[in-house]
Amino acid sequence: MRALRSTLTVALLGLMQLNFSSCRSPGEAGGAPSADPATTGPVELPGVDTSELTRREQREWSTYVTELLAPCADQPVNIAQCVKESRPCEACRPAAEFLRTQVRRGRTRAQAEGAFRVRFAAEEVKSIDLGDSPSKGPKDAVVTVVEWADYQCPHCAAVNPLMTRMLQQFPEHVRLVFKNYPLASHENAEYAARAAVAAGKQGKYWEMHELLFANQAKLTKDYSLFAKQLSLDMAQFIKDYESEAVADAVQADKKLGDKLGLQGTPMIYINGRHFTGGHFDYEEDLTEFIQLEIKLRTGKDVAPKPVPKGAAAAPSGEPADSGDLP
Repeated sequence: MRALRSTLTVALLGLMQLNFSSCRSPGEAGGAPSADPATTGPVELPGVDTSELTRREQREWSTYVTELLAPCADQPVNIAQCVKESRPCEACRPAAEFLRTQVRRGRTRAQAEGAFRVRFAAEEVKSIDLGDSPSKGPKDAVVTVVEWADYQCPHCAAVNPLMTRMLQQFPEHVRLVFKNYPLASHENAEYAARAAVAAGKQGKYWEMHELLFANQAKLTKDYSLFAKQLSLDMAQFIKDYESEAVADAVQADKKLGDKLGLQGTPMIYINGRHFTGGHFDYEEDLTEFIQLEIKLRTGKDVAPKPVPKGAAAAPSGEPADSGDLP
């Protein structure tokens, strides 16, 4: 009798594991078992074109959309079922398309699922205090991009034109908020950040911002020449540059970056989602990330506006060693 009970217990545990481990959401496991694409053939979803995928890629994509749960918590079904049944979850079809792009770009399973989680999981959204940090773009923009950067970091200087291009592409929908994070390894970064904040008190933050990045190799502890170039009130600039209030403003930005786990500069959050967390590429993913965010929040497909010729391209991948924390 005892042996029979043991057998039943093992069988029951096996069934429980089968039922609770076959579907995984951006946040956690759960849901009903999904069909195996290897035996049922590639999945076809209305409105999702997979014709450019190879047969292997179609099988891989089919696995994702049948194993991962829909990105809406009130729809505990997989992505494929969500799309087929037109469930009330606006993110389902975009999620399927997002995974198709991950497969097409050759991302590994870990990379694709990691990016999917960051892009769609509700718990990945962080609340960020914008404070009175300098910003560009509409105050009521549907997309807010927050960037932490170091004026002496070469990678930050290289990404700066990409931030400009982003604002040119989506002038009505994107707001850029800048926060300072001077790294201890860069001896002049702290002073450059203070110079930008001091210039901002005279309404010239962004002008100083561009001068600092354009003259990165010439950064020192003296920014009087830059201030004169911007026609600032020199006495006021020096007073602000040396003030505790300006130093505290820079430190407040750093503390917030530390709270969010900053590992290197630049660090970019888009509507509270960590874009520079290792899952996305600047050139390949930034524009699409913002387009999708606009669509999810407005229901509209917004094409990026043409960018003037000569706009500098940004590097792909994660921050270089020069921008990493020691």
